Amino acid sequence: MSQSIKRSAPASPSSSQPLLKEPAFPIWLIVFLTLLLYAGAVYFDGHGSGFHPQVYAPYSSYTQLADLQITGPPNPLEIGFRVYHKPSCVSCHQASGAGSPGQFPPLVGSEWVQEPEPGRIIRAVLNGLQGPISVKNQQYNNAMVAWGGVFSDEEIAAVITYIRQNKDWGNNAPAVTADRVKAVREKIKGHPGPFTADELLKIPAAD
Repeated sequence: MSQSIKRSAPASPSSSQPLLKEPAFPIWLIVFLTLLLYAGAVYFDGHGSGFHPQVYAPYSSYTQLADLQITGPPNPLEIGFRVYHKPSCVSCHQASGAGSPGQFPPLVGSEWVQEPEPGRIIRAVLNGLQGPISVKNQQYNNAMVAWGGVFSDEEIAAVITYIRQNKDWGNNAPAVTADRVKAVREKIKGHPGPFTADELLKIPAAD
């Protein structure tokens, strides 16, 4: 007598048994990561290089601004660099010192800048300059702002020294002292308005 072997089919899952579910992503972790990302963005915006709140055009990074800051004992050339690159000299004479054709004369290799005695250029910076002027055999005709009421004697001496000793521009003239600027300021305190080139040429450079 043979016995038949019956194989039972795999039991189907009972509807009464709970199905296993994938674990849910914790909501608190999503919130935490969102806040962390936001905090990082705020910090980077306030402290990160070109996004620094103290950086304005034409500068692109905080490092460029830091280079303009004075560290240690005051250096006339550093002060002059800072004064030149404020919205003052650089606006007309350009960062390159090349000026603007027909309007603002170049400071690069200028015979006015490199006079051994700085009396004329000091007057031009203190009181301003208007009308035609010839520089390097080229004609220019515009107006230069008077900076005597904006900058101190020390700052004016420093910026003129920076221009006169800027080797990148081919300039190599003696430095200008604050005492010299003060003396010229006293001499011209009664002068009405800006100078003209013809007027400056009549004044001895050593005066």
